[in-house]
Amino acid sequence: MANHASFFHMTQLDDFDRAILRILQQDNKTTQHKIGEAVNLSAPSVQRRIRRMEAEGVIRANVAVVDPAAVGLQLTIFVEIELVSETPDEIDAVKKSLLNAQEVQQCFYVTGEVDFMVVVVVESMAVYEDFTRRMFFENGNIRKFRTFVSMDTIKSGSALGF
Repeated sequence: MANHASFFHMTQLDDFDRAILRILQQDNKTTQHKIGEAVNLSAPSVQRRIRRMEAEGVIRANVAVVDPAAVGLQLTIFVEIELVSETPDEIDAVKKSLLNAQEVQQCFYVTGEVDFMVVVVVESMAVYEDFTRRMFFENGNIRKFRTFVSMDTIKSGSALGF
């Protein structure tokens, strides 16, 4: 269902690949020439490495990071979800519904007392209430959910430290 790396296949990255990835995580519009200068490779070599990492799924996407407040999404809400039943089909159904919900920015199937941790970004509490009615109250397999509203974003990003 979800896009995830295999535990058995791990792309071998060398120091050049890692250096290229660190630069791209900061600004994926950095030219291959500038990357090459920074890591001491030719631009064509950088291009080949980037294409290989894209083909192998190391680089999953090249996207614009949008400021939620700039597009009217004022609330970031963290939600713990606990299911009634955890059969594979029922788990997959919940995964699919969360994957398809535009309000869900991130979703994690987790171990522990809850089954899912979800990050929801919405315009207002009224929109969140509608979301909870549609996603949780109307779903008979949701035992309970807990909501945590973010008061301030201290750090947010997708860059990996390696």
